[in-house]
Amino acid sequence: MPAAWGFTVDVGLPGHVVRHVLSATDETVVRKITENTVAPGVWLKTPTPPETVTSWLGPGWSLAGGPGFLMSAPPRPARAEAPPAIAEGYRLDTWTRAGLTRALVRSADGAFAARGQVAVTGSAYVVDQVETDSAHQRRGLGRLLMYKLAEVAAGQGATTGVLVATPEGRALYETVGWHVLAPLTSAVRN
Repeated sequence: MPAAWGFTVDVGLPGHVVRHVLSATDETVVRKITENTVAPGVWLKTPTPPETVTSWLGPGWSLAGGPGFLMSAPPRPARAEAPPAIAEGYRLDTWTRAGLTRALVRSADGAFAARGQVAVTGSAYVVDQVETDSAHQRRGLGRLLMYKLAEVAAGQGATTGVLVATPEGRALYETVGWHVLAPLTSAVRN
């Protein structure tokens, strides 16, 4: 859900129920969110140095997740290229519910290989939860997911993508045309 200060994402995972992503450094917003949130598993991400964020956090909050990066890209890869082919022995499925499109790659035996999801809000799209199982890495599955999610977003009229990346994810995203807008610090309500 968009807000004046950024986005709130219902993640729905154990230990990561909701995520607030701030689009700018804002002490007042950080203090308000962290002082008024008592439920565990709520995350906050802000483009603010960790040493600054620490002093703004309310009781029960701590830094978490290591370094992150706010990244952006247009819906299509920067380089004109054909869609990546899916590696032999894998299947890609996508489905959309309540405005969220999920993509799932499974191996020939049906085992989880990779996943990701995208939501469009206005002219922007947000890519989230991109993950490739370690047994299936280095087969182009992450690149395939990023292309497919951008294609879905473009089909819904989105013109700009945003995501939050780990250092490992950043390497993948940069190869498909994304760029870093700002470093991000994460905090979680324990």
